[in-house]
Order: sequence, then structure tokens, then C-alpha cells
Amino acid sequence: MRIDIITVFPEILEGPLNHSIIKRAVDKNLAEIVIHDLRDYGLGKHKQVDDYPFGGDAGMVLMIEPVFNLIQKLKSERNYDLVIYTSPDAKQWDQKSANRLSLLQNIIIFCGHYKGVDHRIREQLIDEEFSVGDFVLTGGELPAAMITDSIIRLIPGAIGDEQSALSDSFQDGLLAPPVYTRPAEFNGWKVPDILLSGNFAEIEKWKEDQILQRTQNLRPDLFKDFNGE
Repeated sequence: MRIDIITVFPEILEGPLNHSIIKRAVDKNLAEIVIHDLRDYGLGKHKQVDDYPFGGDAGMVLMIEPVFNLIQKLKSERNYDLVIYTSPDAKQWDQKSANRLSLLQNIIIFCGHYKGVDHRIREQLIDEEFSVGDFVLTGGELPAAMITDSIIRLIPGAIGDEQSALSDSFQDGLLAPPVYTRPAEFNGWKVPDILLSGNFAEIEKWKEDQILQRTQNLRPDLFKDFNGE
């Protein structure tokens, strides 16, 4: 899989995408991440990528021409399955979206910034838009990193134990059960006895009960969806 990320601030993405599972996936040639500085395609001597909005509103707006030129260049080099835009007013990114996009080959993620982007970009150049929450960030770089991370970790071979990803929260629409490791007792705090029993049938039943209880208590919205309410 290849993910091309278009941004005005590429340095923001360097840290999150160069460590842990993502770095291992790249090193193993399971994924390729290419970060493009939009300013390289800016207009004029000063490489301008933003301008004042029509209508007199405050803030600066990313211009359509640099974005169009860069996306067209990328598309001339390979076929892309999706061009994504990160924005707080888009549909919510979730595990189902991550699962779906992890099966694709080539993706472009365009990071919004400043007041926003010329809306023609969203109308004409973008296939899907995603938000990571009902709040506003300075730019789309951190959401792009989150989306990239959640996709790449699902690629077979990215995680040493592939079953681990399948048991993550949200994979089946519910939260994951609690997990513990050694020591079995610390400071008087004990691991549940059932996990030390060796009775795997009962352990699985305990996990299923915990999944339902935690989801009902922490995410009643997910629990209702799971029950079809």
C-alpha cells in the first residue's frame, strides 16, 4: 500500500509516522508513505498556497491551484483508489473505514489548514472526507497521521501477531476486554482469578461478559447499535 499525504507542514508528520508498527511496516516494504509539501507547488516567487476568502471573512484559505496541480501530478504517475480530505465537518472516521481502506493500494490524504480550503477542492478533487472528532485542530496533519496509522496496522504482516489486531476495540462494534500481565498481584491489586485458572472456555466467557459490560457502561451508543436498538 502507498499513502501520499499533502500538507503545508510536513514536519508535523515526521515523528508520528516514523516509529513503532508504522516504521516496521515501511521497513518491511508492506507500506510506503510519501509526504508532499504543498508549498513546492505554490504560486509565484513566494510559493503562495493560501489567500484571503471572498466575502470578507477572517482567516486564510488554501487555494485550489496548488492542490490541483499536485494531485494531477500524482495521478499522472499511478492510479489512486481514493483522495481523502481531513476536516472536522466530515463524517466520523471509524474502525470500519480503516478496515475498508486497508484493502486498497494507493491513497492520497489532503490535510486542510488555516480557515479551510477553497470549497471547489472538496467538490471537484476529493472522493471521501473524514473527521476524527467534533473539535477543531490547527490542521489536518494529526488526523492524517491517525488515519494512516489505523490503516497500516491492519495490513497483514504489519503486526507480529495478526490476531492481535482482530481483537482490538471496535473490530466487531464493541470495546475490547481488559488485559493484564505479570505480576499477578501488585500493591495488593490482583489479576482476576479466572485469568490464572487455565480454564480457557471460562476465560473466553469472562472476556465476552467483560466486552458487553464495558461497552454498555463506557459506550452505550455502541451497545445500542450492537443490540439493534
